[in-house]
Amino acid sequence: MAEIEQEGVKKSPKKLIIIIVAVLVLLAGAGGGAFFFMKGGDAAKEEKVEQATEDESAAHAEKIYFEMSKPLVVDFPKGSAVKHGRITISMLVEGAETTEILKKNEPMIRNNLLMLIGAQDSNVLNTCEGKEALQKAMLDDVMVVIKKMAGKGQVEEVFFTSFVMQ
Repeated sequence: MAEIEQEGVKKSPKKLIIIIVAVLVLLAGAGGGAFFFMKGGDAAKEEKVEQATEDESAAHAEKIYFEMSKPLVVDFPKGSAVKHGRITISMLVEGAETTEILKKNEPMIRNNLLMLIGAQDSNVLNTCEGKEALQKAMLDDVMVVIKKMAGKGQVEEVFFTSFVMQ
């Protein structure tokens, strides 16, 4: 009888093997699913980062300095304290495309800037505020030409690299 009780308590090896195989399959499936979803999440994150980088680069195109080929030489009206002015300017532009637009339209831009500077009061141009106002007016004038001739392009700032009045 003792032998019969022991045989009843023993489990069949087939059942044990089936249970072990089922547990291993479940663990492998869970591990594979976790790997797949984590890898897919990383790919989605990388794609979002790449897209954000592309958007940023498009929004912030390369900044380039464009220097006018010759200085702007202006004669002021009779009776003003200053008779002549010689101004060299550089512009901070977005992208090489804007630089090409400026080069192509430099004669029109030079003409407009010469007219603008010649219409200024030389006494006002001797002050810092007068020069800043002239910079803003020059920037606006250049942007008008760019929009008129090309329809696109951006000039960020106008800088005086030389400003001589005598």
